[in-house]
Order: sequence, then structure tokens, then C-alpha cells
Amino acid sequence: MKSLFDAFTTLRTSKSLFSPKLLSLSILFISTYLFTACGLAQTRPKLEMSLAQSAFRAAKEAEAFEHTPNLYRQAEIYYLRAASAYKRKYFNKAKEYAIVSRKYSEKAEYNTRRKLVLGNE
Repeated sequence: MKSLFDAFTTLRTSKSLFSPKLLSLSILFISTYLFTACGLAQTRPKLEMSLAQSAFRAAKEAEAFEHTPNLYRQAEIYYLRAASAYKRKYFNKAKEYAIVSRKYSEKAEYNTRRKLVLGNE
């Protein structure tokens, strides 16, 4: 088995531009590049961020910061973490934080509305 250096020197000295060795090496390098590039690409969590933002706004409009401050604060913390991770292009973490933020926001809004309807118990 020849080393990679020997393969390149053989290719350099060959007279044909489209030799089978050159073609196979170029296909190998291009396919390796494409597979690694596709593996590193991540989709932006636009839907999760949008849902987390709207849930957080709904909790804020319901004045959850007065009636359920612990849940509201947790929702705010995770929403800010999601926004920061999204800005720094850590999309996996941003998606996780946005989902957790949405859950806390929805709980805070629900508990606030429940307290307002049933009265302060």
C-alpha cells in the first residue's frame, strides 16, 4: 500500500489531467468535506424561540411576576439563556432552553389566572 505522499507524487508526474487516481482522490476529498460540513450544520430553532417568546409575553401580561414570582423568574432566566445561546449560535442549547422557558411561562400564566379567578388562597 502506497503512502499518501507517494500517491500525490505519482499524480503530479502523470500526464493526464483526468487520471483515475486523481479522480478517485478528488471524489474522496469532496465527499469527506461534504459529509463533515453537513454534519456540523444545525437548523435554527425559530419555532421554539417564537413560542417561548409569546408564552413569556403572555405570562408578563397576566402579571405573573406578582402572583407567581418563582415560576415567572425561572421562565425569564431560561428565556434569557435561550436568547443568549441563539445569539452565540449554540442552537441545540437554545432549543432546550426555549422549551423549558415556554413550560415555565405557561405554568406561571396558568397559576396566575387560576389565582385571580379563584381568589387568593
